[in-house]
Amino acid sequence: MTESLIKGQKITPLRRLLFGIMFGYGFMMMGFLVPGALLLIFKLIEVDPNGYTSSFGLTAGIAAIFALIGNPLGGALSDRTNNSFGRRRTWILIGPLLGAAMLLWIGFATELWQIVVGWSLAQLFFNFGMAAYTALIPDQVKEEKQGMVSGILGLILPLAMSLGMAIMMLMSGVSSDMKWIFVAVVSIVGPLISLFFIRDGKVEMPKVAKEQISFSEKMSRVYPSPRKFPMFSWAILSKFLMMMGFCSSLYLTVMLVSRMGYTEGQVTSSVATINIISLAAMAFTSIIGGILADKFRKQKPFLYGSAVLMVVGILIFAFVPNYTAYIIASIILGLGAGCFTAVDMALVARILPRKEDAAKDFGLMNVANCLPQSIVPAIAPLLLGIGGWSFFYIALAACVVLGMMALRPLPELDSTHTAEVELTTPEIAV
Repeated sequence: MTESLIKGQKITPLRRLLFGIMFGYGFMMMGFLVPGALLLIFKLIEVDPNGYTSSFGLTAGIAAIFALIGNPLGGALSDRTNNSFGRRRTWILIGPLLGAAMLLWIGFATELWQIVVGWSLAQLFFNFGMAAYTALIPDQVKEEKQGMVSGILGLILPLAMSLGMAIMMLMSGVSSDMKWIFVAVVSIVGPLISLFFIRDGKVEMPKVAKEQISFSEKMSRVYPSPRKFPMFSWAILSKFLMMMGFCSSLYLTVMLVSRMGYTEGQVTSSVATINIISLAAMAFTSIIGGILADKFRKQKPFLYGSAVLMVVGILIFAFVPNYTAYIIASIILGLGAGCFTAVDMALVARILPRKEDAAKDFGLMNVANCLPQSIVPAIAPLLLGIGGWSFFYIALAACVVLGMMALRPLPELDSTHTAEVELTTPEIAV
């Protein structure tokens, strides 16, 4: 990555920055992820009791489009926002605020189209917040600390999900409306409080003379040229495929209802228990993986090992339809996903083409991270129709294998590849 041309960037003390990100990002993601993992399917069962599986796929498929554009669009808006409140802080406020409003909309929805609209816009707006939070790493954290910080950021998701699922267990007797109100409040309160800890402000951005540029150069401003920055595209592909496999776990609620015949009460308890155990495993390898990668100055061995663990976990789901086996599979899957999330984020921060477009490019990476959360439910009815539950999990395990193959071209931590990235960076149009 080239040296930033932006001047006057405020730097938050590292501990203060970490607390601000962990608190704000964690509560925002709790409010966003718990509905996707649990509440949304029950809302669809309530509105469409006979066709909830198809409705879930439809809702997720349409929302996937908004997830696709949300992160890079939010990142680009954040990169180009320049005011005294701060370009990241502005969207940390706006994104979750609008996203929380959409959660309330879903909570009181009575028709399928209302759920589809609400969940799609929630995907869009929460991705704005995600793009702003993740951009704080290349903005304010030194490269030698990015692995550690990325590991901590990876730790936030399992902690947030574990806490959220535990709260859902405690709220098992509470009405659906109140659960949606709870997640909406949580998703905005965290980011609001984090604004008091994160420093940001107006910066001096490089002025660019107006010029006639080609269509390909215009497109390179949206997506970095694969010819000039091939590593960026390989990183996006590998992340997308790996996350396709991990997101098999997001279909757990539907699987327990449809495959195992569990009631809503049994599903809530089972999903919460499995997620808490799995996410504890994910939290452990998330922080340890980032620290060890920094210490040994190696990233790819950790990524390969993560992929192997994920494949093993998914295949247990495929061939052993048993609750105890599901717990074991979730632990293995969590161990692999936690390490991958931390180390991959550090790798991405290292190979971003231009620091001036950090939020936009991180946003593109986050599309690969978040889009599978919508695609997997969208394609699940098709995969189940082809070969049942075993085929569903085998197909997603195959995605992880392909993702592992896509890791091969990515550069390891060494001066040679860093120099190559720096030599190509000035070629991009600005």
